[in-house]
Amino acid sequence: MRPFVRPLLAAMLLAVTPAQIVLAQSNFWSEDEEASFDILFENLRIAPDEATARAIAEEIWTLWTAPDDKMVAARFAAIISQFGLGGPGAQIPLIDALIADYPDYPEGWNLRATAKFFNGDYEGSLADISETLAREPRHFGALAGRVLIYHTMGRRDEALVAIKAALAVHPFLSERSLFPELAH
Repeated sequence: MRPFVRPLLAAMLLAVTPAQIVLAQSNFWSEDEEASFDILFENLRIAPDEATARAIAEEIWTLWTAPDDKMVAARFAAIISQFGLGGPGAQIPLIDALIADYPDYPEGWNLRATAKFFNGDYEGSLADISETLAREPRHFGALAGRVLIYHTMGRRDEALVAIKAALAVHPFLSERSLFPELAH
């Protein structure tokens, strides 16, 4: 690397936040959609009721599962449409390939976490949930999945911590009902 490039690169990296670096690495959504995520997540966080929260969450899911990158969107849609009687577990090889080709796409990791959960591979699912959250820390589906896994495994204390983190993002998650002490 040329001597003047290192200081320039260092200055550029210091000028951006880690979130901007992640966004720069992935071109799954347009700039407008990226801005929409922030607005939608803020509106979800302050949603006044369950119906409003559900509608906002659905908008977020739509963006997550239909990225601007047409190749990623087509492959994701193909995997979902092929679930059929085999369920998501039968699609793990296709999901693995999606992740291998697009490792920064959070929904690929979440999809595999879901498939592993349905196959009873809770530790594998937790690992993929961690990968999902590394790419999208506000992923309420992954956060809720972690709650369900801990609860299923009898790890109630960890499930309680996890649900509190999840509710900070989406205050009306149905998994809240697993914890009577958190009733509204």
